[in-house]
Amino acid sequence: MAPSFLPLILLYLFSPSLISATVPPPQHTVQQVQRSLNSSRRNLGFLSCGTGNPVDDCWRCDPNWEKNRQRLADCAIGFGKGAVGGRDGKIYVVTDSSDDDVVNPKPGTLRYGAIQDEPLWIIFERDMVIKLKQELIMNSFKTIDGRGASVHIAGGACITIQYVTNIIIHGLNIHDCKQTGNAMVRSSPRHYGFRTMADGDGVSIFGGSHVWVDHNSLSNCADGLIDAIMGSTAITISNNYMTHHDKVMLLGHSDTYEQDKNMQVTIAFNHFGEGLVQRMPRCRHGYFHVVNNDYTHWEMYAIGGSANPTINSQGNRFLAPDRRFSKEVTKHEDAPESNWKNWNWRTEGDLMLNGAFFTTSGVGASSSYARASSLGARPSSIVSAITTNAGALVCKRGSRC
Repeated sequence: MAPSFLPLILLYLFSPSLISATVPPPQHTVQQVQRSLNSSRRNLGFLSCGTGNPVDDCWRCDPNWEKNRQRLADCAIGFGKGAVGGRDGKIYVVTDSSDDDVVNPKPGTLRYGAIQDEPLWIIFERDMVIKLKQELIMNSFKTIDGRGASVHIAGGACITIQYVTNIIIHGLNIHDCKQTGNAMVRSSPRHYGFRTMADGDGVSIFGGSHVWVDHNSLSNCADGLIDAIMGSTAITISNNYMTHHDKVMLLGHSDTYEQDKNMQVTIAFNHFGEGLVQRMPRCRHGYFHVVNNDYTHWEMYAIGGSANPTINSQGNRFLAPDRRFSKEVTKHEDAPESNWKNWNWRTEGDLMLNGAFFTTSGVGASSSYARASSLGARPSSIVSAITTNAGALVCKRGSRC
């Protein structure tokens, strides 16, 4: 199968004049082609059903998934399991990739659907690259579902989930997000207001709850790939493929913002891939279940935190880099050992490869870890298999995804 993709790869590598300014850079296109190749090989076998990945096993075996799109909401796991998104609303089809007017967006655009008051399940008519002029400010009870199309949110602003609830982000390629702001932006049919400068996160969750971010490919943003701060909670980040980024994921606003003590986040079945440096995630105050993820690259550390978070690491696969001083999975930040030795951090059933090691702390209080547990861990020996299809899937209408 691989040779049939060669002309396409060569076209993008050696004919840059053919690529419009709105299309992602060639390296992203090549990566996408490579991942499509791998996905095609996988789908020839058994890895689309019965994998042990509870999200995929819930819906991917259904050849009529396109007609049953909203059933996806019933497949959520972890602390974000209650996120119904737009399950109980109408289907809204994005037909227009433009984002010309952020105060009065046109019907058919992504922004028009995202700001409506009613529940909506947002899908895409065709492949498209959407370069947002300003943050896409989500309204409550929305799903953005990229299945069946290759959808890139890239080269401009990205997604903001601020003081809203019940959001599902699924099946998108989110990359090259920029800082934007100092502009008027609409957040609902009834309200628009002035936005200061945004950080340039891929997905920014600010005081949001019941949020599920699943099966997206994220890379190379100005700040974090996925950040959750300011009292956000009931969040699941699952089945995503993250690459080429420094500060990957921040969970918790600051050491002094104690409202984040109620934060609960599940990080499950993600592939933390090439070119990542740190914060997979970096946690503060709350309760974090890091379960069955595949860590194949970090330059500084994988999991870190400050301000006494509880971190329950179960059934992950940690492949340390070859560098002698980067073997440690964990980083206890901004505190002396006399302080962090009391933070409840544990590893249970994790697979440590190439010298990787996890520095535990705390007294192992069972009540803390029970609160930081959100689903049963699978054996770490199968993590490579159950994360094989992490990232935006190549789904064709009328066949199993």
